[in-house]
Amino acid sequence: MTDFNNPTPQFGTAEYVGSPGADHCQFCHQPIAGNYYRANGAMACPGCAEKMRGELAKDTHSAYVRAILFGVGAAILGMILYATFAIVTGIVIGYAALAVGWLVGKAMITGSNGVGGRRYQIAAVLLTYAAVSSAAIPVWIHYAGEHKHSQQKQQAAPTEDGSDSGGQEQQPTARTRPNFVSALGTLLLLGLASPFLEFGSNPLGALIGLVILFVGMQFAWKMTGAKPLEVFGPFENSPQAPR
Repeated sequence: MTDFNNPTPQFGTAEYVGSPGADHCQFCHQPIAGNYYRANGAMACPGCAEKMRGELAKDTHSAYVRAILFGVGAAILGMILYATFAIVTGIVIGYAALAVGWLVGKAMITGSNGVGGRRYQIAAVLLTYAAVSSAAIPVWIHYAGEHKHSQQKQQAAPTEDGSDSGGQEQQPTARTRPNFVSALGTLLLLGLASPFLEFGSNPLGALIGLVILFVGMQFAWKMTGAKPLEVFGPFENSPQAPR
């Protein structure tokens, strides 16, 4: 049974099924004189229908790997852009999560040559969340560096009597060198939890940020969904019966 519930009219061309000589293929735009097919609701000639059936993208391991690589690259780019904007302007705009979700979804579907599916959607959602949440890490590092620099300037400033506030009274204290791997792991975990950490200081802002992030993840989810091509036919293109 032919599915006409989701027609896809294209290029503003009206379709008059059953009128010989008036029907055109919606893909190659050539007139259809004999039998025709329906590809996702759009009229197609036998040649285009056969070509589409032969060129259907298949979900392979290599396609998934390419999609992941493209998605990781897009997530890193999105994180950098998100963090750079926040550092340069001092403003953290949650709506950037929408752009990150679109960027990740677009990159993954490009890498897979149009192949989508559940595993692509899960990866796209995880990459979008990771990119947006981990953008807080470079922002934290930036402001921590500024705070440390400000403290050093205050300590180096001379007191009212002209003596160095650092003084010779301060004795150097032995500092244990932190484990780099442990520190990096802690920082990554804090970054991934950053969308929820804001609830302690700004519950309303954190809630709005989470809603926007969820919408951005939905963008990535929908863009990487499976897009099956359904071709029905052949159907006879016969003259209309007189009324």
